[in-house]
Amino acid sequence: MQSNFLFTILLIVMNFTVFNNCSAFGKDPFGAHQEKIQKSPNFDSTKEQFVNRRPNILDEMREKQNMLSLTWKFFFGGSDYKTPTEKLPEVKPDMVEFLKPSDGIKFIWFGHSSFLVNIDGKILLFDPVFSESAAPFSFIVKRFQDAVIKLEELPNIDYIIISHDHYDHLDMETIQFFAEKQTKFITPLGVTSHIKDWGIAEDRLMELDWWESLNIGGVEIVCTPAQHFSGRKCSNGNKTLWGSWVIIGKSERFYFSGDSGYDVHFKNIGDKYGPFEIAFIENGQYNELWREVHVLPEETGQAFLDLKGKRLVPVHWGMFDLSLHSWYEPIEELEKQAELKNINLLTPKFGQIVYTKRDNIFERWWKAFLSN
Repeated sequence: MQSNFLFTILLIVMNFTVFNNCSAFGKDPFGAHQEKIQKSPNFDSTKEQFVNRRPNILDEMREKQNMLSLTWKFFFGGSDYKTPTEKLPEVKPDMVEFLKPSDGIKFIWFGHSSFLVNIDGKILLFDPVFSESAAPFSFIVKRFQDAVIKLEELPNIDYIIISHDHYDHLDMETIQFFAEKQTKFITPLGVTSHIKDWGIAEDRLMELDWWESLNIGGVEIVCTPAQHFSGRKCSNGNKTLWGSWVIIGKSERFYFSGDSGYDVHFKNIGDKYGPFEIAFIENGQYNELWREVHVLPEETGQAFLDLKGKRLVPVHWGMFDLSLHSWYEPIEELEKQAELKNINLLTPKFGQIVYTKRDNIFERWWKAFLSN
């Protein structure tokens, strides 16, 4: 979660260091590109930035935060189990099996918000972060363990879809790996400016505003709202749009929340595009102090119901420490919500292939770590 106090403190420090020109910061939209995206109804010309449905919600969130107290809690307080004491279980995925034709959806979760989907033969990769940290410098926000596969082991990716430009969702090293590939990129407005700066040809970049869509060989991609914010350093907040995604195949469809606080957009999306075979919804790196931009577990459950989902896959947990809670609290709390609300909760291991048209075996694998 890039909204927490640690992220803010780190960026303030970096703005006063020799790293101010670090390429990982990316590049905000400028020139004709900037003029184009500023015509969006979600861009506030007075503030000169993108805004949420409730335009002042971020200001209200920041007013209630005591940065000094939060920073102290992060470094000297919080849970004693913020990171795992042992390697978390994983499965080496069989990519030959994953690529086989199917009339249903297949997916592989790699931890946090990175996952791979095969829908109607289209191979889609979401918010891929394969480098060793979710930050501009490798010595901070380090991942719990290496990705279950290397980038070189991925199959050919048709499209990479990005939810917003925060480091734990848009990773420069991962993006640069695809510079010489044929993979195309789909992002919310403005985010392609970073990707272009990192060496991806402009003719492979596409971006959408909320409720806009495009068709890729029979699969419809829709950019839908989220309640969040953007920026890769303190001086460029909200110059690019954030969003969620609806993917509509021939017979099945799914939803990815990106990062978002709870609001009416979940119900609006569910009413317009639901029901969804799968809903990938963030559940982790939350705190009551920043619930405006990240759902709490009970809100994850309600968002799933609003979306008219059939199966819930929690993401945004299990790989990075970006809050005060233990690494396993998000899934423990969501499991309680799933029982209360009769939600079909899917809990794959890293690398496990999950099918919508085939029985799957899921373990409550994190339970083995609770006493460690």
